Amino acid sequence: MTGGPGFDPVDALDRELVALTHPPDWVNPVPDGRYNLVAVGGGTAGLVAAIGAARLGGRVALIEGGLMGGDCLSWGCVPSKALLASARAAQAARDAGRYGVRTGPVEVDFAAVMARMRQLRTHIAHHDSFERVRGEGVDTYRGMARFTGPDTLEVGGATLTFARAVVATGARAAIPDVPGLADVAPLTNETVFQLDALPTRLLVLGAGPVGCELGQAFRRFGSDVTLVEQAPRVLPAEDPDASAVLEARLTREGVQVLTSAAAERFAAGSATVRVGGEVREVPFDRVLVAAGRTPNVAGLGLEAAGVRWDAAGVHTNAWLQTDNPRIYASGDVAAGVPRLTHAADETSRRVLRNALFFGRQSREDMVIPRVTYTEPEVAHVGADAGSEVHRYAFAEVDRAILDGDTEGFVKVVVDGGIVVGGTVVGAHAGELIGLLSVAVTSRMPVARLSEAVQPYPTRVDALRRAAFASQQARLGPTARETLATLLRWRR
Repeated sequence: MTGGPGFDPVDALDRELVALTHPPDWVNPVPDGRYNLVAVGGGTAGLVAAIGAARLGGRVALIEGGLMGGDCLSWGCVPSKALLASARAAQAARDAGRYGVRTGPVEVDFAAVMARMRQLRTHIAHHDSFERVRGEGVDTYRGMARFTGPDTLEVGGATLTFARAVVATGARAAIPDVPGLADVAPLTNETVFQLDALPTRLLVLGAGPVGCELGQAFRRFGSDVTLVEQAPRVLPAEDPDASAVLEARLTREGVQVLTSAAAERFAAGSATVRVGGEVREVPFDRVLVAAGRTPNVAGLGLEAAGVRWDAAGVHTNAWLQTDNPRIYASGDVAAGVPRLTHAADETSRRVLRNALFFGRQSREDMVIPRVTYTEPEVAHVGADAGSEVHRYAFAEVDRAILDGDTEGFVKVVVDGGIVVGGTVVGAHAGELIGLLSVAVTSRMPVARLSEAVQPYPTRVDALRRAAFASQQARLGPTARETLATLLRWRR
């Protein structure tokens, strides 16, 4: 972040979080000489760059004006996945009867759910504290950074000079310009985790990963949830078959899904939503905005440094270098980089090689898997299309049948006999996509994927079977007849 902490503690755990990640009594170091690298922003991208450079022997500074750990720790991956775990537990209790396990009525203690989330977030925050970063040999500054020239910036009245810098200030929720929306105090991912009471009716703008994850979670906690998505389907960036599976599940759980829909006006307690040619009034108690992200660049003084940016983020070349050859950009703030924690990690590793060691490692060959952590999970990596696409349903996998969770499928995308992409929809898809990510990264022949022995019974067997289907498809009628002739001769 480039401003203040933007965070209102609700209890002692949150106060401990702030003490670790934005310590009010922090004393900045006094700049003394030129830095090899200055990282502006203390989220994943900035931390990986700064700590990595220090461990390699560089003289390094990191500047953070908000909470160290950035979006992921405070209002992204960490708190959201803690909430999703509680939501899964509630749903598992409701579904226990299918397994011969009798339970009473399921009651969700929302205050306890949120307290658990805050406890886990603060526990993890120790890894991203100001003290920990300083202990890694990084000069750690608390305050708002502003570039003042091509190789200088200011923080807290001090001027830092650098050989190289990386802009790693992340992104924040974009708020659509809809009449009345600002007047209803919409929640975003930065504020939804500060709730102390469960909304009776939650309207979610956007059915991408954040909207679907939190929409399903709040429905499982007991809210009446409406998802409003402008695209014709939920998760519009994903495989249409994957979107269909998830939308059916959300609907079955009681989420009202409005696609090809746009909110036109908000008033107290009600939104006007156009769905196709129909206008509906959708009641709500709270609104959650999950309709895209906008880069954190305000107040950075990028113009003074000769760095170009727009609504998509800071512009870079293939080597993550801005128009100023001394300055790089990494993570969510960089235009064209997937806004994912592991993408921020990887781009910063490439920045280190390119900025400090004359590397020419392109961002364009990155293989970045993505996962939406709904139930079922939706995961994808690599290409969407190739010369072959092979699908295998979990309904045909013994482990899925025994677990009573056959929803979903795997798709393996093959081009010229090489695995180039894939999609997994179902339980543990985020874990299974890792194998496909290795296959895509290493340009694995599909034959090798099909030949790898997998333990029985496991869900990963679906990937092996989809790969084996590719091998069978290559065995055309002529080859089959030749083999049949050979086997008749060998009888």
